[in-house]
Amino acid sequence: MPGLDPHDDTSRDYEQFEKEQLALDRDATSVDTADVDDRTAQRLVSDLVDADVVTPVPEDQVLVHEPSGTTFDSSTQLAVFHRGWTAGRDADTEGE
Repeated sequence: MPGLDPHDDTSRDYEQFEKEQLALDRDATSVDTADVDDRTAQRLVSDLVDADVVTPVPEDQVLVHEPSGTTFDSSTQLAVFHRGWTAGRDADTEGE
């Protein structure tokens, strides 16, 4: 039986295809934070305050994200952070 022709070997093509599919899957599960405008941020922060996830500290003019202990002086920054934090936490629980 003659040896395999290296030009007929498609294993590298398959590996590249798999890498591309994994990258697409990662992109599909990532959270888009570019759509957080001021109005959306205000609404999210208000909901988080109501849910006791965020504590406003008026005398320091900051918002504290209680689960992480991170402090923010911008509701938009907090909203973006919370979306990313939630996505990261959800991704960790999916792997279990």
